[in-house]
Amino acid sequence: MQRETDFRASATAPDRAGPPAVVRTSLPGNPLAPAAARRFVRAALADWTELGVPAAAGFTERLADDSVLLVSELVTNAVVHAGTAVELVCRLDASPGDTTDFLVIEVSDHHPSRAVRGEQLPQAAGTPEYGRGLHLVATLSESWGITYRTGTKTVWARLPVDGVQAVDEIETYASEQATQRGLRAAEILAPLPKRASHDTEWVNRGALTFLAEASDLLAGQFDEDLVAALAGQLLVPRLADWCAVWLDDASEGSARGPADAPGARLARVWHSSEHRIEELRRVLEKEPPRLPDAAGTGAFPVPWPGEALAGGGCGAALAYRLTAGGRALGTLLIGRAGLIRFADEITGLVEDFSRRVALAISTARRYQRQANISQVLQRGLLPSKVAEIPGVESGIVYEPRDKGGPGGDFYDVFQAGDNRWCFALGDVQGKGPEAAVVIGLARPWLRLLAREGYQVAEVLDRLNQLLLDDATEAADAAAAVVAVAGGQGVPPDGPTSRFLSLLYGELVPYDGGVHCTIASAGHPLPLLMSADGAVREAASPQMLLGVVDDETYTSESLDLRSGETLLCVTDGVTERRSGHLQFDDANGLADALAGCAGLDAALVAERIRRLVHEFSDRPPDDDLALLVLRAR
Repeated sequence: MQRETDFRASATAPDRAGPPAVVRTSLPGNPLAPAAARRFVRAALADWTELGVPAAAGFTERLADDSVLLVSELVTNAVVHAGTAVELVCRLDASPGDTTDFLVIEVSDHHPSRAVRGEQLPQAAGTPEYGRGLHLVATLSESWGITYRTGTKTVWARLPVDGVQAVDEIETYASEQATQRGLRAAEILAPLPKRASHDTEWVNRGALTFLAEASDLLAGQFDEDLVAALAGQLLVPRLADWCAVWLDDASEGSARGPADAPGARLARVWHSSEHRIEELRRVLEKEPPRLPDAAGTGAFPVPWPGEALAGGGCGAALAYRLTAGGRALGTLLIGRAGLIRFADEITGLVEDFSRRVALAISTARRYQRQANISQVLQRGLLPSKVAEIPGVESGIVYEPRDKGGPGGDFYDVFQAGDNRWCFALGDVQGKGPEAAVVIGLARPWLRLLAREGYQVAEVLDRLNQLLLDDATEAADAAAAVVAVAGGQGVPPDGPTSRFLSLLYGELVPYDGGVHCTIASAGHPLPLLMSADGAVREAASPQMLLGVVDDETYTSESLDLRSGETLLCVTDGVTERRSGHLQFDDANGLADALAGCAGLDAALVAERIRRLVHEFSDRPPDDDLALLVLRAR
């Protein structure tokens, strides 16, 4: 999922003659943008109120609700129909010579050639008029409009701060036809208790609120089957008696995908009468809707699904092709009994909804593809199995911060020769793909150098030089690319950009114990616990790998005797925070290890892991890895 933009606001508290209060932000062109925009506007109003901006005295809950609905529709339009990053500006303004304050909302995208949804474009006679979004914007705002500039299209709306127009004044700003469509749509959308009372708030906000809430629910889902399930539950019974969603095979890569195409599967069927869901599913599996290749993303009438729906009578059914980024992702089918045809306002509303469903499915598929790639990459960066060392128990905990992606920590335990085993625990600079590149280099080099017979200190010397050489080659290659591009930009890699901390050791078992040679390069120092529970550091600190050329490393030796335990951790353990405190403050890690006296290696690893998690109520903000070696 992409990170939402930070709230970067600069507000002033002007007199009427002073400059207006203004806040602005950038939002990603994805389904998360409308929810972020709504939070941004509410935060702006709250900040202006707290700062004592004079116009804030006229803020009301109704103004806050209207502004949130406006920005939700405008940002959704920009995301759905432009797909670019969105610039959002909110400001307090006053008309020249007037004492009335206005809240102005501006939403800009970077596809000025694309028409705004709801804009009055020429239409052929008899063509249904879809898209009530901006009609509702017009009913809520004092005025609105569109500004085209080179490379940018801006849609703006003004809301009066000192009062909100009454319902009986709406016709001043919206045509009677648009108002009547809104009333009919609101009546259909409203829950049953509200249909009779024609609740004013629902009349003005029903359709837009439905789309806003649907966007929130769909945007946070990263499973396409869950998106399909939510689509059915949102549409039934509000807009239809039943709903079905087909999903095309993500591996097909087809630009067109009707429900009856090979690879399409019926992912979800929903009916207002739950006992009829299976019956409907059987019918639809045999008779999926057939959409012609020329059918776009709009509503396409299809036959009522057969006589097999016993007791259901007949009615109207519409199919919508779910398309995002020019690629067909599936088909949405809705039906309502007792109708000859759906009203135009409903077909347009469901079309807008289907676009949101398609965007959510596309996002879920991208997320799943990335998660699959990350899992494959993660499996390749970690050992497939941990070597068993004679006379030694081992316990390992590995928890990357990003559960779906590669972390910056790594470990390895492997046999390096006759009666020689080696272990490593490292922490690479950075996260994600950048860290994976370094791990993908360091682990094979470690194994190769160890199996070539190099001693512990020599392995670190050579690994340090290999990292420096590789970083220099990467920087040279980047500089060459920049030169070919005309000198624009700066090479992303510097000669010291690929460094890591590493704890590396060699184990040689013998009768009665294990001889251990160990070295720490910029890594949290290992701890040795004797059989009686006494704890001490087992190595000395040295320079990180990949930082200083021609660095000479040293190693230290010790003997692990029966019952003695060696604990190796990354800084995700020692620097785990709770407020201003860290887990290893005041020898916290040593005390935790001392409390594990008498436990085997696996239990020591699990207990340290649990203590690290319990140290703070917040989830860990770094990768966590630890390796425990205990002589039997």
